[in-house]
Amino acid sequence: MVQPRPAAPTIKFVDEYCQWYKSLFSDVRSFEAFKYLHVGCVSDLKRKTLPEIAKIVGLDNQQGLHHFLTTSPWDIEKLRTLRLELILQVLKGRPIILIIDETGDKKKGNKTDYVKRQYIGNLGKVDQGIVAVTAYGVFCGMTFPLLFEVYKPRERLKPEEKYLSKPQIAAILMRKLKSMGFNFNLVLADSLYGESGTNFISVLDEMNLNYIVAIRSNHYVDLLPRQHTQYLKWHKFKRVFSDLRNEKRLIREIIHGKRQEKRYWQITTDSENLPDNTTWYVISKYPDINKRDVGNFYGLRTWVEYGLKQSKNELGWAGRLSSNSLL
Repeated sequence: MVQPRPAAPTIKFVDEYCQWYKSLFSDVRSFEAFKYLHVGCVSDLKRKTLPEIAKIVGLDNQQGLHHFLTTSPWDIEKLRTLRLELILQVLKGRPIILIIDETGDKKKGNKTDYVKRQYIGNLGKVDQGIVAVTAYGVFCGMTFPLLFEVYKPRERLKPEEKYLSKPQIAAILMRKLKSMGFNFNLVLADSLYGESGTNFISVLDEMNLNYIVAIRSNHYVDLLPRQHTQYLKWHKFKRVFSDLRNEKRLIREIIHGKRQEKRYWQITTDSENLPDNTTWYVISKYPDINKRDVGNFYGLRTWVEYGLKQSKNELGWAGRLSSNSLL
């Protein structure tokens, strides 16, 4: 019996990481393509297209990489499951902070499934593109992606598909991660999810999860007769970043009627002018949480939105990606 040849080596840390997934690939060429794509992702290439990745790893052409992504006999769900199982092994039951966010990608034309004019977060405007709802984990200062699901606009649904809003997709991701064994001590999300009581907040309550989520400045709260809204005094706190830098922030609690299990907060950099781009309204459900923790915990979510943009750009998830793009 002829033994299959070993896969060609690439970069040591890439080879060591990819070895965990070797059993998912039935032939050596698929496993090699798997490694080559990882090398391309971490390379200095500005555009992570298959032709460019093929060049940088020393291939004559892109056909092998294209075959790997389109017809090679491997199961993406098995790969995702194994990746999450490896993360669970590292966590050993310890809880993580879960962040729900969106990743938008500008796209030309309509050939790619689920592309339409919609809000693209990294552009900060409505444009032609595709959007995915993403679940990130934060543990011991490390931020890592867990799951994502592409948002499918009603207008682009296929006949057999059912429309799901972004909050509904986020709820499905949370339930899936919970069923696999992930434990969350806190969930963070922006106002799209914070304003979705039925499809998101009610799911958090049902799962008995702590959370801090953004709401709109005009968020409506029912008050009983003779009840009113109190704006408490501003308190200063230090917003501490992952590199231990810190900046001054201000926070105050807003009490609608009587203080309840769910508490309302306003966070800003300027209590006099309340600039739109650095003022946040949030709601928390977290027993005995203090003002500083509200500010710093929610700051993790804004860090994912803005701070990870550079990482997304480096991996090719930004700008105008061609049809040959990896992502």
